[in-house]
Amino acid sequence: MIGSIKGRIILKKEKFLVVETNEVGYKLSVSPDTISRVDALRLRSGKNDTEVLFWTHTHVREDALDLYGFLEYAELEFFEMLISVSGIGPKGALTILGVTSIETLRRAIGTGDTSYLTKISGIGKKTAEKIVIELRDKVGKENNNKEGSLRDELDALEALKSLGYSQNDAREVLKKVSPDADTNTKIREALKVLGGK
Repeated sequence: MIGSIKGRIILKKEKFLVVETNEVGYKLSVSPDTISRVDALRLRSGKNDTEVLFWTHTHVREDALDLYGFLEYAELEFFEMLISVSGIGPKGALTILGVTSIETLRRAIGTGDTSYLTKISGIGKKTAEKIVIELRDKVGKENNNKEGSLRDELDALEALKSLGYSQNDAREVLKKVSPDADTNTKIREALKVLGGK
């Protein structure tokens, strides 16, 4: 089992990266969020050949051996928790992680907010309920303040969509605003970020 890989990125595609270490290239399936964070890392360093450390999950199937890469160990742990739910495969778990922050997902699961989970592409009501039932105790039940914060995020998401922004753009920008802010503050901060692009 490969637990981590550190190397330079020699190929970048929409859903995967190839990381070279000791003259061997490893293909890592990653979320779009991870790709944008890797781009930001490389931009900050000013070098395209910066070495990056990925925590990895090795998924073995009858006909394939796939590697999934994460920049943070907490993401790997959450990914492995998601694939422990029956009906959620690695690709589905990667999609879920690529949509929003782990903290927001924890709040949604902890508060039993299946409506938030069903807004993720490919997650139906039954799957969302299964995720909540199977993972609620693992993520810990959250208090009412967290529930209010999640509601504020959902309201801000809907407001941005009504202003013409796509669901993906709205979700991406909401990751960059204060997590504990109320709905109006989230919207104002999001619009500032969007206006700065």
